[in-house]
Amino acid sequence: MTRSFTVLDVDEGIYEAAFAIDAQAIGAEVGAADWSVRLQRLHGGLSEGVDVIWLDNGCTRLAILATRGMGVWKATVAGTPLEWKSPVERPVHPSFVDQTRRGGIGWLDGFNELICRCGLSSHGAPGTDVIKDASGNVLSEQFLPLHGRIANLAAHQVRVEVSDDGAISVIGVVDEASMFGGKLRLISTLTTHVGSTTFEISDTVQNLGATSAEVEILYHCNIGRPFLGEGATFHMAAEEVAPRDARAAEDMDTWTTCGKPTPGYTEQCYFVKPITDDDGRSLAVLRNPSASKAVAIRFDASTLPWLTLWKNTQPESDGYVTGLEPGSSFPNLKTFERQHGRVISLESQQSMTFDLSISVATDENDTTQLTDEVNELQTRHELKLHTAPHADWSQ
Repeated sequence: MTRSFTVLDVDEGIYEAAFAIDAQAIGAEVGAADWSVRLQRLHGGLSEGVDVIWLDNGCTRLAILATRGMGVWKATVAGTPLEWKSPVERPVHPSFVDQTRRGGIGWLDGFNELICRCGLSSHGAPGTDVIKDASGNVLSEQFLPLHGRIANLAAHQVRVEVSDDGAISVIGVVDEASMFGGKLRLISTLTTHVGSTTFEISDTVQNLGATSAEVEILYHCNIGRPFLGEGATFHMAAEEVAPRDARAAEDMDTWTTCGKPTPGYTEQCYFVKPITDDDGRSLAVLRNPSASKAVAIRFDASTLPWLTLWKNTQPESDGYVTGLEPGSSFPNLKTFERQHGRVISLESQQSMTFDLSISVATDENDTTQLTDEVNELQTRHELKLHTAPHADWSQ
C-alpha cells in the first residue's frame, strides 16, 4: 500500500506549514529503521520564504528545495556529508536572483546545491541565441542567461508518498512558462528506501504548449569534501573525451585527477561520451584520495547521452568543488548545440523522462567494486582521448 500526503498545492489552497510524518505518526511499519519527512520554511536574509523538504530514511538525510526547482541542497549519508561549500552559504530565494546580472551569470548568486537542474528550455553559457531558417535568414534572437530558469522557479505542488516496501518519494511540479514563450512542466520524483545509501531522481518534462518546444537539461551534481581532495580521482567508462577549451587542454594528462585548493585556479571542463551497461545506463564515480569513499552517479544514457566533468579546485573560501554533470547536451550556447543536433524538440503534449541515481560507497570494499565496474565497462570500447577541443563539441 502507498500513502500519499499533500504538502503544498497552490491551486487547492493547501500549505501544511507543520507537515511532519514518520512511521509512528501514520501508524505504519515502513522499513526497519527510523525515518521522517518534514517541511521547514526558512526565515531571514536571502533565504526568506524558501521551503525545504527534509527527508531522512534512517541512513540518508536529504534537503530538497521546493522553492528552487526541487533541487537538492545537501545530504548526509551514513554520517558523511555529501555537499560542497559555496560562497553562497544558504539557500537563496529566487526573488533575490537576477539572472541577467554580471553579463548573464547572475544564476551563480543562488548556486550552492548538491544537485541543481539546468534547463528546461536552455542551459549552458550565456549569450544571444540566434535561430535562422534554411536560407540563413534570422528568424529570432534572444539573450539566454547562464543555465536557464528551472533552478529559480518554485514548485506549485509538492506531495510525499510512502510505500509499505520502504520507498519514500517526494514529488514536485514546477512550471516554466511565459506568455508567447511556451509552457514546459517538470514533474520531479525523488525516491529513496528506508536505510539506503542511494536516492533516485526521475524527472518527466512535458510540453503543455500548443506548438513544439525545445528542451535542454543538465544535472549539475556538485561534490566537495570529504570526497574531493588532492589526489581524488574521476572514473568513467567512455568512448571519447575532449577538453572544452584550451584551458582544459593544458592538463589532459591529469584530467581524471583532482588537485588541492589552488589560488588563481581557473575552472576546467571535460566533455565525455559515456559507455553504457546492458541496461543503457552509464556510471560516473568520484573516489576520495584514500580510496575509502566514493560517490557514484548512474544515469539513463538514452535521454542523458553526455557528461561534463567540471573541475573547480580553487581555494576553499571561493568554492572548492568538482561537478559530475549528466546532460541531454553540452553546456554550450544553445545555438551551437542546436546546430549539432543535441537540442530536444518536444511536440505539443509530448513528454520525456530523465533518470539518474546517486549512491555513496562508505568503505574501501564498496569503493573498489565501483571502480572495478567502471574498468569492466571500459573493456567494451577503446577510449579515444582528444588532446584539443572537439570541433563538434566545443564552440
